Amino acid sequence: MQYREFIDSLGAEACPDGLGPALRALWYEARGDWEAAHEIVQAMDDVMAARIHAYLHRKEGDDWNAHYWHRQAGSAFPSGMSLAAEWDMLARELLP
Repeated sequence: MQYREFIDSLGAEACPDGLGPALRALWYEARGDWEAAHEIVQAMDDVMAARIHAYLHRKEGDDWNAHYWHRQAGSAFPSGMSLAAEWDMLARELLP
């Protein structure tokens, strides 16, 4: 799936088939289902999962937890970056 197709899929009623867990988590979060996104990343164990986990906790206002997950990922806390820009950055890293 290409980035534009992924963005367009956010208007669908159901998550597209064939997406990996990281993209599914971003899809659900963009559709307003933080809990589903969080459940998905909790079941994952890689750097991208930790980065998305950090984003999710930042979105809920828990910067302490977001910093923790950035440390786990070896990434920097995105100070000064909007949540929308961070979500977009993560999606673009996962999609061509």
